[in-house]
Amino acid sequence: MTDALVIIDMQNDYFSGGNMELSGIDAAAENVKKLLLFYRKNAKPVYFIQHFSNYEGAAFFVPNTTGVEINALLIPLESEKVIKKHFPNSFRETNLLEELQSANINHLTICGAMSHLCIDATTRAAFDLGFRCTVVTDACATRDLIFDGNRIPADSVHGAFMAALFPVYAQLKKAEEICEA
Repeated sequence: MTDALVIIDMQNDYFSGGNMELSGIDAAAENVKKLLLFYRKNAKPVYFIQHFSNYEGAAFFVPNTTGVEINALLIPLESEKVIKKHFPNSFRETNLLEELQSANINHLTICGAMSHLCIDATTRAAFDLGFRCTVVTDACATRDLIFDGNRIPADSVHGAFMAALFPVYAQLKKAEEICEA
């Protein structure tokens, strides 16, 4: 099995002071960093996904702002691919599939943000494209949502989306489980 780490949208707008701060982003980022260091130490491929909002009136990930930049805790190395996207699904209108295929990757370890959008959409698309997936649950973050006039806390949003991915679309693991393997 050829495995790659896919880090989705760990950009400044999701962190404190950003335009779309997420619940639990700092803890998730620390776990993403552990994974990143583990993959680098073991010379495994790493792909960063960076979202650029390309629609009029976007509130976050606006091009040419500090909010769109990958957070300083997780700066990519020259040798690591950065895939730019405009949609929740990291495969849509990007070269991610081609990059993974050319590297003979067949398993993705997925982490980042937001659990209910880009993590979910990318994981489901990856599965449909024939990849085996592992989502690192403690290396993902999301936010509270409103549905039918009710506030749904971020931890419930995260839990519901993780539960919906397992076991068909992805295996679920914690960062420590992967780093100890």
